[in-house]
Amino acid sequence: MFSLHPRLAADTVSVTDWPLCRVLLMNESAYPWLILVPRQAGAVELTDLAPADRAAAMEEVARASLALRTLFSPDRINVGALGNMVPQLHIHVIARFATDAAWPKPVWGAAPATAYEPEAREHRLAQLRAVLCC
Repeated sequence: MFSLHPRLAADTVSVTDWPLCRVLLMNESAYPWLILVPRQAGAVELTDLAPADRAAAMEEVARASLALRTLFSPDRINVGALGNMVPQLHIHVIARFATDAAWPKPVWGAAPATAYEPEAREHRLAQLRAVLCC
């Protein structure tokens, strides 16, 4: 049975569920940042997914990437499945800008995280749901 890792639950807000993944918004206002979590118990690595589910995961990453590109016109979309801090398989999809504080380096550890203010979080969720939930 699928359950979200406590660290992911604490650091994110649910946006929607797709056929394979739960789509989450990272509570870091410096970057438009989605996390996709395949709803499969025990999945740690992409190779833990059946071939059809791996393909579905990549399609959902592409869908999330396109949504971020459409909404925010970033310079790059960074995609990664690191798992060093949270063992549950999850895929980061981050809109990056040449003007962001971490550019061109990875976002992790570049600056202390800045959580969304409640009104800004609700606005960002509404933006994302408008393109991700249809």
